[in-house]
Amino acid sequence: MAGPAGARRITAWLRLALTRADAVPLSHFETVLLDVDGTLLDSNAAHADAWAHALHSHGLSVNPKALRQSIGMSDDQLLHALAQVSESSALGRGVVTRKRQVFATLLPGLAPTRGARALLQHLGRRGLGLGVATAAPIDEVQAGLRHAGVADLMRAPLSAANDMEASRDGRHVKAALERCGARPDTTVMIGDTPHDIEAAARAGVRFVALRCGGSWTDSDLRQAIAIYDHPEALLAQWRAE
Repeated sequence: MAGPAGARRITAWLRLALTRADAVPLSHFETVLLDVDGTLLDSNAAHADAWAHALHSHGLSVNPKALRQSIGMSDDQLLHALAQVSESSALGRGVVTRKRQVFATLLPGLAPTRGARALLQHLGRRGLGLGVATAAPIDEVQAGLRHAGVADLMRAPLSAANDMEASRDGRHVKAALERCGARPDTTVMIGDTPHDIEAAARAGVRFVALRCGGSWTDSDLRQAIAIYDHPEALLAQWRAE
């Protein structure tokens, strides 16, 4: 996590560098990085339910609202923020294992967010590179892309080793840039949480937010260059260019 000085630098960068959405049309970008949970797959509530079950089964109680607003963090960050537990501890490993087991049972019932596949198809037709930037574990990312119906559209490879280490301190956006061979100034990220926005800012990447994650207000997402309801709404904007 960033210290006070790092947080001030991130805030200053956001205030200076993020511009209005109409000043950064799609033609300004070469690469689009995408979060998966809550962005391409309507899965945030399922993640919250799985975490709640796992935490309670290990004798840990958390505030439901705080839990929902922690979705989008890495496992290690979420455990530390909500329960002051390390993922590397026996308790932490037990909670994470149980959470993943429960989430796996919920995953088949999840649906794509509105317009997810159509948006990625449009970006592909425009010749943009597509990559995944998420703190989620690699197996959940792959399964999430399949259930969102977009796995065949993501050409950039995933890297389990690099992303799992990077996700612990929010460097997964930088890792995604390296994986895609992309430059920050010609890349935009699409996601649904303030945690995504912070990670994008650290990497120098502009950010478009979606409300379909369900747990955050526009004020929470205010540092994005634009906010849309779901992928279909963003697609309508970019089609109109």
